[in-house]
Amino acid sequence: MTSLYPIILCGGSGSRLWPSSRRESPKQFQPVGGGQTTSFLQATLQRHMVDGIAPPQIVTNRHYAGLVRQQMDEIQCSGDVICEPLSRNTGPAVLAASLMVADKDPDAIMIIVPSDHAITGDMNAMFFQMRRAAEEGRIVIFGIPPAYAETGYGYITDGGKFLNYDGLHRVDAFVEKPPLDKANALIASGAAYWASGLSMFRAATIIEEFRRYDPKTLNAVRAAVTEGQATPHGWLLKESEFEKATGAATEQIIFENSSAVALAPADVTWNDVGSWAAVYDIGTADQNGNVTDGDVLVFGTSNSLIRAQDRLVTVIGMSDLVVVDTPDALLVAPRSQTQQVKQVVGALEAGNRREAQRHLDQHYSWGAKRKLTEGQEIDVDVLDVKPGAQVSLRTNGQATSVMPLSGRFGIALDGPSDTLAMGERHALQGSSRYVLSNRGDDMGKLMVLTAKKALTPSKELREVSGA
Repeated sequence: MTSLYPIILCGGSGSRLWPSSRRESPKQFQPVGGGQTTSFLQATLQRHMVDGIAPPQIVTNRHYAGLVRQQMDEIQCSGDVICEPLSRNTGPAVLAASLMVADKDPDAIMIIVPSDHAITGDMNAMFFQMRRAAEEGRIVIFGIPPAYAETGYGYITDGGKFLNYDGLHRVDAFVEKPPLDKANALIASGAAYWASGLSMFRAATIIEEFRRYDPKTLNAVRAAVTEGQATPHGWLLKESEFEKATGAATEQIIFENSSAVALAPADVTWNDVGSWAAVYDIGTADQNGNVTDGDVLVFGTSNSLIRAQDRLVTVIGMSDLVVVDTPDALLVAPRSQTQQVKQVVGALEAGNRREAQRHLDQHYSWGAKRKLTEGQEIDVDVLDVKPGAQVSLRTNGQATSVMPLSGRFGIALDGPSDTLAMGERHALQGSSRYVLSNRGDDMGKLMVLTAKKALTPSKELREVSGA
């Protein structure tokens, strides 16, 4: 029996969960429950690591490909990564994965799964139940029984049951983000479902539907796949071809037009986690209704989400609040107004603020880097280096020095490695590429100091990067 191939869509920017989510490390890479829990992407991958489901195909922006691989390695997940050179929405992303999977397995059945949703329940059982319908050419889209009148979701209305498929219904209509009065009417009808973004079909079926409804995109994406190239992290699509594809969702290009589409109500708990209020909803509350993570103390506080990262956060006499603390930004908002976080991100981007783009902590295959100073004459970075890992420092004549704070480090420059003594500052000379290696069995910590302005004519800014 043909395996099901999960296609994990992993390209969103996730601005609604700022300050935890940033453009360079968006929502899908952030921990679901805060702290050291798995990320949304990892939870999605683990959900479908079962018998009968093949290793995933992950479609992501090329700038996230290294982070995708890192998070896959952390949970020992195999699979392929398809790198988009630019965003064209979900339609071309799904089509690219379909073409690549069909090339390996012409009979492949694909399940399309967003990487940043929270699902409780046996979604895989729903996929297996709908396998025959997909094998016979149906495009199965999974609807969620609505819990309330949500104006930010799309809806699918029920057109009646199929007699030859257990649990499968016809689609009457698609309703995109209705106003509140219409959302209430849809709920009252008892025949409407939230559009979950989950779907299932043969790769050959969706390719044929693109041929019928958008042949221009099919030709563009096929060329982007064929003319793409291998990179260390995955298959990079050809940009000049991929940009010719229609920049629209699969729902708009295919689902709303195809006679093959069908609805499967899914008996699971689903949340697209599109705001901090939604994060509160999926959390585990204490007896006062508070969902907390990290070093948090609350007094006289109720029904609030409070996340601490590197320091103690205390909240007194508040209710229905969201507090999210990160090393470089703090969010405080009523739970009812957390959708306005997008306005904050817009203002930060308009001001070209770093806080919209990236965290102080940058994660690499070898560990992490934290910038301790910004906007000053000397940059001070602290590197946390994994045991046995190596870090490359390219000086290019720039004023750079390093000092081990913990662990045992070696340093090499075109020859044997020397040992760096803990607490001893070592100046890096000339225009060279130094390799520093953690020789210990534990995480090592290394301080790197860089002059941002010329202290002498040859001293300029340099950049720290992974080997």
